[in-house]
Amino acid sequence: MAPTLADPFNDSSALIDFVINQGNGVKGLSELGLKALPKQYVQPLEERMCMTNIVPQGSIPIIDMSNWEDPNLAKSICDAASEWGFFQIVNHDVPVEVLENVKDATYNFFRLPAEVKNKYSKEHSSSNNVRFGTSFTPQAEKALEWKDYLSLFYVSEEEASALWPSVCREQVLDYMKKSKVVIKQLLQVLMKGLNVNEIDEAKESLLMGSMRTNLNYYPKCPNPELTVGVGRHSDVSTLTILLQDEIGGLFVRGNKGDDWIHVPPIKGSLVINVGDALQIMSNGRYRSVEHRVVANGSKNRISVPIFVNPRPVDMIGPLPELVANGEKPIYKQVLYSDYVKHFFRKAHDGKKTVEFAEL
Repeated sequence: MAPTLADPFNDSSALIDFVINQGNGVKGLSELGLKALPKQYVQPLEERMCMTNIVPQGSIPIIDMSNWEDPNLAKSICDAASEWGFFQIVNHDVPVEVLENVKDATYNFFRLPAEVKNKYSKEHSSSNNVRFGTSFTPQAEKALEWKDYLSLFYVSEEEASALWPSVCREQVLDYMKKSKVVIKQLLQVLMKGLNVNEIDEAKESLLMGSMRTNLNYYPKCPNPELTVGVGRHSDVSTLTILLQDEIGGLFVRGNKGDDWIHVPPIKGSLVINVGDALQIMSNGRYRSVEHRVVANGSKNRISVPIFVNPRPVDMIGPLPELVANGEKPIYKQVLYSDYVKHFFRKAHDGKKTVEFAEL
């Protein structure tokens, strides 16, 4: 039941009921044709994007993966991971049609009626590994974020077949499978950059033992300048592989501290960023960098990140090879599931999560 439009959501419980309990999400709000942003989404001034802080011609590195044997390629990847924490790759091995299919599947999922999507919500989903939700951690946030998502934690093909929505299951599995080749290539190069020359089974499991794919939907928004699509944060992953559509809106914190760099959409590219787990394992040599997404007043936007993670049961800390070489560890060993719980327990707060692992 859609509320009346006079001042439909002055009452927060009506908004929570419509957006969360009924499964309408912000997509449902957007489709009501609201003339003003509901107050629950108005961010404090310091969290809004200040357009004067955007570096006009700034760009994160764009790396051509076509010549895999070129020694300069490995150097570009390691430099980008240590200096920027973010880079885009082009001419990689993930076929363009796989990327297009998963974008279509994302739209197809979000087009489903609210009551169908709601079967996958925290309250109704048969598994924690499949979750439809909105914002980030609504119960911990002072102001909500303008985003809906479907989060799919990969356990096995069998579980995906049984539990993932049929409208996007095959496309997401294909995207994950085809991306694995690129993920392994990148991790191999990044490990060599730390003088870890061999990735055995145990090391591979530590770096990429679990994977989660999110389908993100950012509907067009009244007063986009007052809110955020995603607040400032760094990822808790080892690496994140992001497919974005042609709309744009992802910003990365630049090296000067208060400047932000737009990550322009490039057709067929993937955006790669270092997550906190890799920053910790590399003892701070690779940087997990703050980023955010702005809301858009005229277009709907989607993105599909794959979060490549340690397994929940893994202890993460500076790699033994680095410490054995006499490097002083700046992080302690922490249980990865504790680190992730700490991240999801609070609202997005920039780079604060990593303090959890500092010595």
